[in-house]
Amino acid sequence: MSPKLRRLTSREILRVLHGFGFDVIAQKGSHAKLCRELPGGARQILTVPIHREMAPGTMLAIYRQAGRFIPKLDLRPHFYSD
Repeated sequence: MSPKLRRLTSREILRVLHGFGFDVIAQKGSHAKLCRELPGGARQILTVPIHREMAPGTMLAIYRQAGRFIPKLDLRPHFYSD
């Protein structure tokens, strides 16, 4: 059986990403800009739309975007139900 992508709210996604060190640094309209700074001073930036429920394609895009900075094995339990 293949894992199923969860349906999360933006608040739940922000909570997950905050757990990985990302903080909301700006919000413009319906999008929040998140950032975390690495020990060497490099900054990692993500953008998350603020919606009550995310469309599956949007959830997948956020998962892939966050996967550039966070190991997918760590992200997967938050985004997929096995």
